[in-house]
Amino acid sequence: MSEDAPPAPAFYEPLGDGRFASTPATAGPWSPGLQHGGPVSGLIGRAFERHDPVPGTRVARVTVEILSPVPVAVLDVAVRVARPGRRVAHLEGEIRHEGRTVVRATAWRILAAPERLEPVVHAPGPPPLPGATPPFGDWADLHVGGYVAAMEWRPVEGHFTRPGPGTVWARPRVPLVAGEADTPLVRALTLADSASGVGSQLDLAKWLIINTDVTVALHRDPVGEWLCLAAALDASPGGSALCHATLADASGEFGRALQTLLVDDRPPA
Repeated sequence: MSEDAPPAPAFYEPLGDGRFASTPATAGPWSPGLQHGGPVSGLIGRAFERHDPVPGTRVARVTVEILSPVPVAVLDVAVRVARPGRRVAHLEGEIRHEGRTVVRATAWRILAAPERLEPVVHAPGPPPLPGATPPFGDWADLHVGGYVAAMEWRPVEGHFTRPGPGTVWARPRVPLVAGEADTPLVRALTLADSASGVGSQLDLAKWLIINTDVTVALHRDPVGEWLCLAAALDASPGGSALCHATLADASGEFGRALQTLLVDDRPPA
């Protein structure tokens, strides 16, 4: 992606009482009027973190179910504790547009492990962060002026316009919510939904590929702005597609992401 100005100063403008105005930066590749799942996931993750926080706990897993396309418009976000607990709590949330639920989500908030725990990580370390962001180039006439432009990408292999599996370093060029610094969870969620684009070996000019959900599980919180996403996609005729990804920072792997995807013929222009 080039160093042109991002499409907006933030993904969302806060309106108060759980309401947010979506900016053009949230738009996904299929239409400038429909949102990418990354900002949507970050927005519900932010709500989970802020709802009745319990000292010494952390949000370890978030699952976002996309019930219908999310418009670039005013959204209402609500969260509740479905199963309270001192060490383990289950949270539920939803995002509404004009009274209609477009996203449902759940999260597990769990007690942070003792500091004396010896780390156990099996994934290899990520590749080095490339030194420059290349021009993004053409992408099958899809919309790259929203979320794609609001993120800074440093591809290692694959990466959207080239067949996956793919690995990319990325960071948001704008905050999720205007006037706020992103938390580690928000940064991870904002990126994770890009796994199906980074890892896909299917031709986006030919196939319509839409994820119905994303699950992000983190065994620790990421550190730093730049995060590494390594993703691959499996697809079967008569079935669907499944994308799996590893999330890492400069210190190593910190979590995984999983997406279920619809694959269909792309409608004619």
